[in-house]
Amino acid sequence: MNDRRASIQVTATAFFALFSVVGLALYGLPLYYDHMVREFNWSRTMVTSGNALSKLVVGPLFGFIAGWIVDRFGPRRLMMAGILMAGGALVGLGAMSALWMFYFFYFFNALGYVCGGPLPNQVLLSRRFDRTRGRAMGIAYLGIGIGGALVPLLANWLTEQFGWRGSLQALGMIMILLALPLAYFVDDKSDIPRGLQSRVRTPDPPALAPILSKPAFYLLAIGSMCSIAAVGGTNQHLKLFLTLDRAYTQGDAARVISLVLAISIAGRLLMGWLADRMARKYVMLLIYTLVAAAIPLLLAGASPSIMNAFAVVFGLGLGGEYLIIPLMAAELFGVAVLGRVMGIVLTLDGVAEATAPMLVGYLRDRSGSYDIGFITLVVTAVAGASAIALLPNRAVERAAVPLVRSVRLSASAKASADPP
Repeated sequence: MNDRRASIQVTATAFFALFSVVGLALYGLPLYYDHMVREFNWSRTMVTSGNALSKLVVGPLFGFIAGWIVDRFGPRRLMMAGILMAGGALVGLGAMSALWMFYFFYFFNALGYVCGGPLPNQVLLSRRFDRTRGRAMGIAYLGIGIGGALVPLLANWLTEQFGWRGSLQALGMIMILLALPLAYFVDDKSDIPRGLQSRVRTPDPPALAPILSKPAFYLLAIGSMCSIAAVGGTNQHLKLFLTLDRAYTQGDAARVISLVLAISIAGRLLMGWLADRMARKYVMLLIYTLVAAAIPLLLAGASPSIMNAFAVVFGLGLGGEYLIIPLMAAELFGVAVLGRVMGIVLTLDGVAEATAPMLVGYLRDRSGSYDIGFITLVVTAVAGASAIALLPNRAVERAAVPLVRSVRLSASAKASADPP
C-alpha cells in the first residue's frame, strides 16, 4: 500500500510540474507574441529570439550539469528551483518595459524549463516505475496536454480581464501555487521500489563514455532534435500564423490551439499504451511521421475541416513527442545513466527547439509568407524519422528474453533431476 501511495504521489508531482512548466509556460508564452508584436512593433524574428537565445545559452551551460545533479542528488530540489524560476519569469515578462528585460526573464524561463521540466520528471518516473513506465509517463505527461489545452482559453480570458501583462503575471503565480507544494513534499529517494534500488542508487554511477561511443546515441539525438525542431517551430508560430496571417480572432485562434493540445492528451495516452506493448522504436517512428504529415495541412487552406484535420494529426504526434524520448533512452541505455543521457539529449533538443522558431520567423519576415518556413520544418521532421528508423530493433532482443529464461530454467530443472 505504501508503494502504491508513493507511486501515486510521484505521478501526481510529475503531472503538475509538467502541467505548469511545460503546459502553461512553454505553450503559454507564444500566445502573447502577437500582443508584443503590436505593442512593441517587434518582428516575428524578435519575439521568437527570446526563446532561442535563452535556450542556446542555458542548454549547453546547464543541461548536462542538471543531469549530473539529478543522477547524484535526485530530482526534487532541482524541480523546486525550476518551478520557481519558470513561474517568476512569467511574472517578470508581464512587467517588462525594455528589450533587455525580455531577454533577462526569458533566460530564467529557459533555466526553469531545464531544472523543473521534462528532465527531472523523466528521471523521477523512471526510478519509480519499471514494467509500467510507459503508462506512468503517459499519465504524467497528460499534464502537458491538459495544461496546454487549458492555457489558450485561460490566457484569453485573463487577457480580457487584466490585459496581456496581468494575464502573464497571473499565469506565473498559478504555476507556482500548483506545482511547488507537490515537489516540496515528494520523496525522491526512499520512494524508489526495492526492485529498482540497485539500478539507480549507485554511489558511483556507470561511466557515460561507452554510451557516447554507440551509434544509437547519435541516432536518437539527431532524430529527437529534428522532430523537436519541427514541433517547436510549429508551436511557436501557430498563433502568429492564425491571428496575423490568417486573420483569426483571438478567440478562434485560442480554440484551434486548445483543440491541438486537447488531442495531444489522447496522443499521450495512446503512445504510452503502445510503448508498453510494442517496440518503442516503432512507436517513436509513428510519432515522428505524424508530426511530418501534419505541418503541410497548415499550407492547404484555412477552412475549419482542414484546421481540424491538422489539430488531430499534429495533436496525436505532439502528445507522444516528449514522452517517447526518455522511454527510448531508458530502453537503449538503462536508467542508471538516464539523467546524464537525457541531460545531453534534452540540451541538444533545446537548441533545436530554440533555433527552429527563430529560423521560421526569419524566413517569414524575409519572404512575407510562412510557406518556405513550414516546408523547411517538414523536411526536418522527415530527417528525424529517418534517423529513428536506423535505431536497433529492440523488439527482437525483448522477445528473446523469455526464450533465454526458459532455456535456463529447463537446464536447471534437468540438472536437479539428474543423479549426482
